[in-house]
Amino acid sequence: MGRTFSYILLVIALPVAAQIYKYTDANGNTVYSDHSPDGVKAQPVELPPLNRVEPQAPSTLPASDADKRQPAQSAYEVLELAGLPTEEALRANNGTFTVNVLIKPRLQSPHQLRLVLDDEPYGQPSNVPILQLVNVDRGEHRLAVQVIDGQTIVQQSPPVAFTVQRVHKP
Repeated sequence: MGRTFSYILLVIALPVAAQIYKYTDANGNTVYSDHSPDGVKAQPVELPPLNRVEPQAPSTLPASDADKRQPAQSAYEVLELAGLPTEEALRANNGTFTVNVLIKPRLQSPHQLRLVLDDEPYGQPSNVPILQLVNVDRGEHRLAVQVIDGQTIVQQSPPVAFTVQRVHKP
């Protein structure tokens, strides 16, 4: 471990070192150093040149080309929730129910679906268009579905307002 750490530190410092030497110490350990110790046969280490990439200025489109660009298109023609009653309360005594996602074309890889309950992400993302909500409090809520790619939101459905009715049993 110590030898590896020393080697890593040495590699980090290579750009400022003029020459690197390799030798074996009295305990039989291989040692790298920036100087040749007295009385020890040290071999100079030849290092390959470092790769270097020069930064490039960002390219910009001429104004005429920028005017020709098409506005961003939605990835999905249809993205909406189904299976939620809007005219009456949803009866779910334990607050657990499922919703269906209508999506056209089919969900593309690596996109996933994620619910948004009351403007907050809800549950784990999934690639299945049937999503479950668990133990939702009674009362009014807003629900939408997002298509995500990692942490990036690709598209979001319009929110649907609904009411959960839960019967309280003493």
